[in-house]
Amino acid sequence: MRVLAVLLACLSAGPLWASEIGDADRGQQLFSQCSACHMVGPDAKSRIGPHLNGVFGRAAGAIEDFRYSRSMERAAADGLIWTLETLDPYLENPRILISGTRMSFRGMKDPEDRADVLAYLRLFSDDPANIPEAEPTAIATEVELSPEILAIEGDRAYGEYLSSECKTCHRLDGADEGIPSITNWPSENFVLAMHAYKRKIRPHPVMQMMAGRLSDEEIAALAVYFETIE
Repeated sequence: MRVLAVLLACLSAGPLWASEIGDADRGQQLFSQCSACHMVGPDAKSRIGPHLNGVFGRAAGAIEDFRYSRSMERAAADGLIWTLETLDPYLENPRILISGTRMSFRGMKDPEDRADVLAYLRLFSDDPANIPEAEPTAIATEVELSPEILAIEGDRAYGEYLSSECKTCHRLDGADEGIPSITNWPSENFVLAMHAYKRKIRPHPVMQMMAGRLSDEEIAALAVYFETIE
């Protein structure tokens, strides 16, 4: 009887996995910040942004007939999959994952708010909803950069010295021909992107390797160099 009572209490509280992510009911309220562009639930369709039904485990840029940004198409080509590990930093700051995203959302800084929104969105994705530790429901890896990292003042001359490998693929004149331009890129965006590659949140394997060899100071130096190219 005691076991049955515990089981009934768990069932009345909702899916077991929901508590592992966040409060889905509160997430529904917070989703109002997203609803001007995105729909989710029965009869959801793409509007300014793609619908979010089945977003967990879905490849980036996979909704047919929706016009994605070129940056999102590149992320899709790199193999970006929407899981908690990628959705959480995207909600925190879309530029962490997609530098040229058209999404104007400024980001959701509170980790609890993000967890609650993701718990709500998880209601509209496929099983295994009852296996919180399995992909695509694995708990997110922390991505937030410390103020100390963001405050590093890069040495422009050192950044120019380090930039030779970058220039083998990225053009200094800002041309964007299959490979995104990083010339005159805001340094904070550069730093966010490189650390996302370094932590293997952005999926491009070559960039993961390149970023993995760089120190925080070297990333800051490259950022200030590419930001100030004339």
